[in-house]
Amino acid sequence: MTATDCRPALHVSLTAEDAAVSAARDLSKCIAQAVQTRGTCALALSGGHSATLLLAALARAEIDWSAVHIFQVDERVAAKGSSARNATDLQTELLGRTGIPAANIHLMPVDAPELTYAARQYTEVLEAVTGNPPVLDIVHLGLGADGHTASLVPGDRVLEDRSNDVAMTGAYQGYRRLTLTYPCLQRARQIIWFVTGAEKAMALGKLAANSTSIPAGRICHAHSRAYVDSAAAEQASAITSKR
Repeated sequence: MTATDCRPALHVSLTAEDAAVSAARDLSKCIAQAVQTRGTCALALSGGHSATLLLAALARAEIDWSAVHIFQVDERVAAKGSSARNATDLQTELLGRTGIPAANIHLMPVDAPELTYAARQYTEVLEAVTGNPPVLDIVHLGLGADGHTASLVPGDRVLEDRSNDVAMTGAYQGYRRLTLTYPCLQRARQIIWFVTGAEKAMALGKLAANSTSIPAGRICHAHSRAYVDSAAAEQASAITSKR
């Protein structure tokens, strides 16, 4: 991968379930390496329908959760326990099935009355655990059919935010959201993409082609890998498999 080649290394599995197992295996290794090197691992997880498969696979993996700090990549401003909240699936599929200490779980404070202040609060939590500026060990990202990742959606002003690590978005599909911004994502030591479904094929093809026409394509990272199923990979031939 050259300095200008930001394409993630592509790992294609036949089914979404197989892709989740492969991604979880890689994440487990990355977590173990971070713990061995730094004594702890800061892991940021995305939400969404596809993510539930990965979260469930992670819950079955052999991981020392006592050394892992869990952060959210993004969260909808919705009632606690709502199916719209990423934290709901996170709790059901992963947190409730592992022995991770409550003190190591850092959910975005979308219940706060002042959401701009809530973004700053979450930045301070990131800094307390990962340093100033925050450097996450691993970030898991998904990909929307419209090319968004995290809650970095087409046309939102947050796409141009280079001053904050956490920001509040405008309304998207009925919800405002807190999200990690490009600067925070770029600083991560590893990025793991998990993308499944034929509806994601066009967006993944653009990500594979290094296209900055979609928000996800604006993330340029030397240490990124994409775990995808065959349906999503249909148009992603521009990525060299498992390079």
